[in-house]
Amino acid sequence: MTVPAQRPPLPAGIWVLGFVSLLMDISSEMIHALLPLFMVGTLGMSVALVGLLEGLAEATALILKVFSGVISDWFGRRKPLALLGYGLGAATKPLFALATGPALIFTARLLDRVGKGIRGAPRDALVADIAPADRRGAAFGLRQSLDTVGAFLGPLIAVGLMLLWANDFRAVFAVAVVPAVLCVLLLALGVREPDRPAGERRVNPISRASLQRLPRAYWWVVGVGAVFTLARFSEAFLVLRAEQTGIALALVPLVMVAMNAVYAAAAYPFGQLSDRVSHHGLLLAGLAVLVAADGVLAVSTHWAGLLLGVGLWGVHMAMTQGLLAAMVAAAAPPDLRGTAFGFFNLVSGVAMLLASVLAGLLWEGIGPQATFAAGAGFSLLAMLGLMLRRAGAAT
Repeated sequence: MTVPAQRPPLPAGIWVLGFVSLLMDISSEMIHALLPLFMVGTLGMSVALVGLLEGLAEATALILKVFSGVISDWFGRRKPLALLGYGLGAATKPLFALATGPALIFTARLLDRVGKGIRGAPRDALVADIAPADRRGAAFGLRQSLDTVGAFLGPLIAVGLMLLWANDFRAVFAVAVVPAVLCVLLLALGVREPDRPAGERRVNPISRASLQRLPRAYWWVVGVGAVFTLARFSEAFLVLRAEQTGIALALVPLVMVAMNAVYAAAAYPFGQLSDRVSHHGLLLAGLAVLVAADGVLAVSTHWAGLLLGVGLWGVHMAMTQGLLAAMVAAAAPPDLRGTAFGFFNLVSGVAMLLASVLAGLLWEGIGPQATFAAGAGFSLLAMLGLMLRRAGAAT
């Protein structure tokens, strides 16, 4: 009986990039888990305005990734742009604690997302550069998993501090500066970028000739990512839905803890699975889980149903987010990976803006049930499109 050969461990740089993401997500989620409640309850902003801000913020981050990705391909360097993006994100954290009105919140949120936009595509391209070709699904899954550990530790820390400090939002926001600074230091000292091949010629990544080198398979992944984003609006609406079920204000961030705990636990196993199974089938399964999550969240009025819904949301994220990143990396030429991730996120950014604005308008005009029903509807349309494409490919 032959024993299957053990795959070599993932390179240390993948782990370091994962812990960089973990620290920044602790910082960001300590703020974001409380921010919708702070904006609506303390600053008196409407839910529709929250939806507009969330859509603009996330769209800003995703749209900027195209420029940073192009620049990283042009100069052949990923780490400096990643450092700039993480540094800007860390610099914005004190602004949330100082905000007394919507203007500074808008400024801080948008600048924070500018930092995310600058670092996103170069970091993802760096993961693809460091990881072996047959382990990219696992590499992206691991980075997503560690990133999401931070995403549930952040709200958990926020809950503890809110209970300790009698719902003092600003004090919690101030503490969030610490892990952000540690994140920047770890990236600066702990990651070595792979050397570029000697004599590699630099070309304009967004020239017509370069863009024509991005194959049809890549643009299909871009389209799929956009539809997925339309079906999955900002997670701020999960926080607002939790408040409606009667959960104590200080405990509302536990909803994000639950969602991200599931996401963190499942992302790496699903990443490993994506290296072995049909990507098409895994995408379909992920959409089916999102339909179930939206359905549960639309009808739930008790905390138990809410937790089931956000848990399913986390499973969907684990099944699809690392997979889509690995699909982009596999479809794009190595010297255009930054540009490829940038355009992927540009299209997803526009979809995120539309989805979050629509979600906010439906919430205000009809109710939260309509918001989650719309998400389920987009998911079903995406599933139909994937099944039609599979049927067309089989004939």
